[in-house]
Amino acid sequence: MLIAADVFIALVALIHIYIVVLEMFLWRTPRARAAFGTSEAEAEATATLAANQGLYNGFLAAGLIVSLIVGGPATVAGFALAVFSLACVVVAGIYGAATVSVRILLVQSVPAAIGLVLSFLAR
Repeated sequence: MLIAADVFIALVALIHIYIVVLEMFLWRTPRARAAFGTSEAEAEATATLAANQGLYNGFLAAGLIVSLIVGGPATVAGFALAVFSLACVVVAGIYGAATVSVRILLVQSVPAAIGLVLSFLAR
């Protein structure tokens, strides 16, 4: 279970690193506009907001990465940080699904929830 938990923690971190790149650096590009369903004008008008949102996603990724560095669910500190970060991702994904797109639930919340369950089972 420990390896599976670590894999899902890493997967969720990688997903969030990708989101950081899209929101902070590629927001105005066709790729990001397609991913988020925005027009060129909307992307231009919301670039600063998206960059701020990307920064927060970066904090989630950082929490997950640090949790793995300190030992993941195998250590008290790694477990606590992983649970906190994964729970934040689940909640953010649920909110995003309710306010923006159900797809966010599948992309963010489901892998984070799996990682959360696996982290508890690994203990």
